[in-house]
Amino acid sequence: MSNTQPAPDKLPPVVKATGFVSFFTDMGSEIIYPIMPVFLTQLGVSRAMIGSIEGLAEGLPALIKLFAGALADRVRNRKWLVLSGYALSTLFKPLIAFARTGGFVLAMRLLDRVGKGLRTAPRDALVADYTHPSMRGHAFGFQRGMDHAGALLGGLIGFALLWWLGSDLPAMRKAIAWSFIPGILSVFTILFFIKEKPDRHTGTAKVRNPFAGIRSLPKPYFTYIIAASAFALANSSDAFLLLRAKDMGVAVPFLPLLWSMLHLVKSSTAVWGGKLSDRIGRRPVLITGWLVYAAVYAGFALFANGWQAWALFLAYGLFYGLTEGASRAVIADLIPEGQRGVAFGFWGMLEGILLVAASILTGWLWDRTGSAAIPFLFCGAMSFLGAILLLATRTTRGDSR
Repeated sequence: MSNTQPAPDKLPPVVKATGFVSFFTDMGSEIIYPIMPVFLTQLGVSRAMIGSIEGLAEGLPALIKLFAGALADRVRNRKWLVLSGYALSTLFKPLIAFARTGGFVLAMRLLDRVGKGLRTAPRDALVADYTHPSMRGHAFGFQRGMDHAGALLGGLIGFALLWWLGSDLPAMRKAIAWSFIPGILSVFTILFFIKEKPDRHTGTAKVRNPFAGIRSLPKPYFTYIIAASAFALANSSDAFLLLRAKDMGVAVPFLPLLWSMLHLVKSSTAVWGGKLSDRIGRRPVLITGWLVYAAVYAGFALFANGWQAWALFLAYGLFYGLTEGASRAVIADLIPEGQRGVAFGFWGMLEGILLVAASILTGWLWDRTGSAAIPFLFCGAMSFLGAILLLATRTTRGDSR
């Protein structure tokens, strides 16, 4: 395959622009997310329902990702798919401020996440197509690093708002409404700075059924998916970590600050983790990250002090830095141009469905047992299993190292 991409010492401007889109979007999202579990409990929502809300909020966009991914392989200009997705999230996310019931929150979360489902696969395919293969880990790491930098700032804004307004329900409503401003900035960034790759190769067949394209994906892709699926069953909503941190003694106004600290570690390690996977291979980096995840969840199950929650969130950020760039780059490595949209979309769909199951199960076990120990130990065990499965498989030549 010919490659007319820029020299591999520099990220293309469009890739950098996608990073700033993620920066602004997550700034708005993370004003809301760290207070969402407490907001829901103050509305009278159970942990099982919180798991359902957060799980279903991932499950619906996961289904959409497959169709958006298949469409992204065939449309001439993927910019408009990306724009539509971010615009939907910008519109519906702030409306959570008006919620009176868990059902209303679920509806707004689903509409917000429909936007995520539309934008993720075409955006990731766009990044992959613009980037030289030797820099894909760097590119996806940069994109995730900007995402986390925005989340860091959003958490700090959320902390400042709760410190200023208070931490009761009316104050949380006002804080949530502020998320509209960075959302608008992300939409403007797409309009003015993102464009389609001029010499892009599109899929030739007009496939109406997106599942049809899955059958032609290479076998090593599915080998990786098996191990990644085991890990996905461990990957329940981070809302439970925030609830657990509160139970361990972290005060409500400090939850956004804790969340910001997590994203500080994420953003400062994301590019490093992506580059590390470029240098030593995707598989060893992913295995290490999944083992860190298992240890963190075991810690949340067994520890009970507030300072330990802060330490565990620091380690959790390292897990993200190790895995987020590498997990996208390994799929880009395995799939040729013209099929990456459906490959990212299929895995996004499957991962989201498994996250629904993991989140619902975690919430149900917590309510059923009255303790965080059993659900958190289960998540840790599934992550360990995923690492063992990935260790026992070979996906790409680079990952054999």
